[in-house]
Amino acid sequence: MSIITVQLGQCGNQIGPEVFSVLCSDACGTHGLCSKKENESYCGACKERFFCEEESEVPAARAVLIDMEPKVISQTLSVAARSGCWKYDDQSHFCQKQGSGNNWANGYSVHGPRHKEAIMNLVQREAEKCDRLGGFFTIMSMAGGTGSGLGAFVTQCLRDDFPTSFILNHVIWPYGTGEVIVQNYNSVLTLSHLYQSSDALLVHENDVIHKICAQLMNIKQISFRDVNQVIAHQLGSVLQPTHTAGGSHYSRNPLGDLMETLVPHPEFKMLGLRNIPQMPENSLAYSTFTWPGLIKHLRQMLIANAKMEEGIDWQVRPPGPGSSTPSSHSTNKPLHFNTSIANLIVLRGKDAHSVDLGSFQDPSLYTSWLTPQDAFKAWKTPRAFNKYEKSASLVSNSQFLLKPLDNVVGKAWNMFASRAYIHQYTKFGIEEEDFLDSFTALEQIISSYTLL
Repeated sequence: MSIITVQLGQCGNQIGPEVFSVLCSDACGTHGLCSKKENESYCGACKERFFCEEESEVPAARAVLIDMEPKVISQTLSVAARSGCWKYDDQSHFCQKQGSGNNWANGYSVHGPRHKEAIMNLVQREAEKCDRLGGFFTIMSMAGGTGSGLGAFVTQCLRDDFPTSFILNHVIWPYGTGEVIVQNYNSVLTLSHLYQSSDALLVHENDVIHKICAQLMNIKQISFRDVNQVIAHQLGSVLQPTHTAGGSHYSRNPLGDLMETLVPHPEFKMLGLRNIPQMPENSLAYSTFTWPGLIKHLRQMLIANAKMEEGIDWQVRPPGPGSSTPSSHSTNKPLHFNTSIANLIVLRGKDAHSVDLGSFQDPSLYTSWLTPQDAFKAWKTPRAFNKYEKSASLVSNSQFLLKPLDNVVGKAWNMFASRAYIHQYTKFGIEEEDFLDSFTALEQIISSYTLL
């Protein structure tokens, strides 16, 4: 089944091409370290999923590019065309001459309705090229105006026009120190609206990726491109084909499998992604990894809520038996312990099928209303990913976002209490009541995750 990627705003249109470059170079690479037959079926599954084969032999990405300013999209199109490995379809982008000025309301209430028909025609055209449509993968930022406001609007349109397709929103969480004065308003409005129409939100925090670039990739002067390449690598490690549920065939419907595994309840849709190992390419030749070592690190990263393998707090332990009764759950829980609803591990590389994952089936990792059998799944393939002989990714639906979410809502509420900048939104039709509805929705999400 095919996935259509919808790139929204400057952020989405800069991350998108990095994702397709990772997917394409991985699929075309000779570093698969597996049998020729395995490699061929892996490449075939990747191409069907993300690319449309054309007569010109250069595969075209199944993507729609949307921005309210032309500059980033024209750069993105030319970078892809120059790669020679893949390209964007010439007819699959939509841009205007004037941006949204970092104003969520402008993107959502003005640009969205005004350009709805043109944008959805592009999406429909892309969908008609798919033999079988698996769903949509949107890439957007929460901080600005186009990605966030227009992104929320387009997600609602996708839900209306394709009611049975899966929608996974990939959301970039802004730097804590801030890029935009009203980024917390934009974030609150984006999250609350996406929660209504999306199947799941996969979140990357800019601060975390920045740290990975500095501490693991040893990059001295970190650029947006460096950050985007780390994000693309992590996304590719999950989205590329794998064998699910012990089969020897590549999964046909990756988005459906992801939702089925990780979103057992519509109140809990926040997904986080961790991937190990991550290091500069020139260090790979001098590094060896064992599966037990990778799994041990990944498990501790999960329960201590560490976002990368450096600086993990090894003191955090799961709660002991007997403390998981609902009444004592919140009081007996060790401080900093990150409770999960569901976890998915993706293993890629030699001997992946024989790895012992028993440590992830410990009931104390999960909420009391799901058994580990329901809450934990593993996808595996012997085919190596992106030059890493062994790599492991963890997608988790857990309490990992509670603190950042609480921060954003708190900062936005403090500004709202003094009505700062509200007039910038009301002039585009977003009223104080809309803000209050969004705050209420997010407070409910915070409360639900806190009570796990």
